[in-house]
Amino acid sequence: MTKPVIETVTFKLNPGVSRDEFAKAAQAISAFASKREGFISRRLSCTNDGLWIEHIEWASLEAAQSAAAAIGTDPTLENCMSAIHGPSVTLHHSDLEISVN
Repeated sequence: MTKPVIETVTFKLNPGVSRDEFAKAAQAISAFASKREGFISRRLSCTNDGLWIEHIEWASLEAAQSAAAAIGTDPTLENCMSAIHGPSVTLHHSDLEISVN
């Protein structure tokens, strides 16, 4: 049986983009991801020093990779994506071992 995959993305915002402004724009990613096959859940948080951390749980690595390939071409995400400082982005995929809700 395939384990779910956690996609972890960390990033900073471009200068001049406020935390509140970005949080509103990032709702578009929830709408985008929730319609993708294999989507399970999404969490987005921000540290006090402005590092954003996103965790998206996918049913498989293939589902995660398919969504990642499509995210840059979806026009509804332009506002959100343009707020992110590209060079600061890191992306990791890991197998989910333990989950407690």
